[in-house]
Amino acid sequence: MRGSGECAGRAAQPKRADARRNREALLDAAAAVFVRAGVEAPVRDIAAEAGVGVGTIYRHFPKRADLIIAVFRHQVEACAEAAPALLAAGPTPYAALGEWIDLFVDFLVTKHGLAAVLQSDHAGFGTLHDYFLDRLVPVCTELLDAAAAAGEIRSDVKALDLMRGVGNLCVGADDPRYDARRMVELLIAGLRRPR
Repeated sequence: MRGSGECAGRAAQPKRADARRNREALLDAAAAVFVRAGVEAPVRDIAAEAGVGVGTIYRHFPKRADLIIAVFRHQVEACAEAAPALLAAGPTPYAALGEWIDLFVDFLVTKHGLAAVLQSDHAGFGTLHDYFLDRLVPVCTELLDAAAAAGEIRSDVKALDLMRGVGNLCVGADDPRYDARRMVELLIAGLRRPR
């Protein structure tokens, strides 16, 4: 009897991993659609992007607000989890910081599409800003500290200040005449210590 329980446990784990990957793919698809068409985009567009049926989305996210909150949290987690890997794999801490800022810009472009909804009075939206700060400020601090310790950047830059600066530069990203990413690159280049 014990052996069959162990097999059932082993069979359940891949299913959970598949379900987690499917959920992440759905959230990535929703984020991409939100960037292109806004948070009011038809659910069928999100389903088509994710390669699932509309019912699958409603089964996981009965209300649009549930989906928006999940997309926001998913993107914050992806951004937070990327930093240690970038530091470990990057040629320098400054390069890792630059790559992380690129991910942060991608997140902010999506977030600006969510801004009006996130400021609504829906109960789930109220804690998202604190969640965002609690997860990402320490990550950005770690990257800044590593680059400063390596002597690559100034040591007087605070993570929250940098994140706000990047956020402000991304505000006009929906205007095709404005290159927010280029402006952010200039900001990050300005962190370099004079030689």
